[in-house]
Amino acid sequence: MNQGKYVFAQLAEFLPQRVFDPIIKKYDGDKYVRHFYFWDQLLCMLFGQLTNRDSLRDLIVTLEVHSKKSYHLGLGKSVTRSNLAKANGSRNSRIFEEFDYHLISMARNKRANEDFKIKGEVHAFDSTTIDLCLNVFWWARFQD
Repeated sequence: MNQGKYVFAQLAEFLPQRVFDPIIKKYDGDKYVRHFYFWDQLLCMLFGQLTNRDSLRDLIVTLEVHSKKSYHLGLGKSVTRSNLAKANGSRNSRIFEEFDYHLISMARNKRANEDFKIKGEVHAFDSTTIDLCLNVFWWARFQD
């Protein structure tokens, strides 16, 4: 149900910050962090993933466009490309890895019921088109 929140903020509510914070403390991750916290970094990277950004520059441009909404998106203050690049390069990735494993276990527990069990054989057919370079694969003409 819409409670006046943006879709991204509603999605971010599903992430258990109460689990994420002890993981940060476990690895002593917030030792030298002053204002761009791990949670902010996680939300920025999640926003980039969900909006299909190609690069950090593309992500920062998109975040700047939405800078007036950044508080309501849950992102806090505006983010600079250098801060995000430094955070991605220097912070301990085991924090995000452990949090990811926790989210995976949550998803497995949610789906561990009998509602989605399929009885009998299941056959899947992949009908995606693979783009090939015609200079290399001259024999793979898709359209003439």
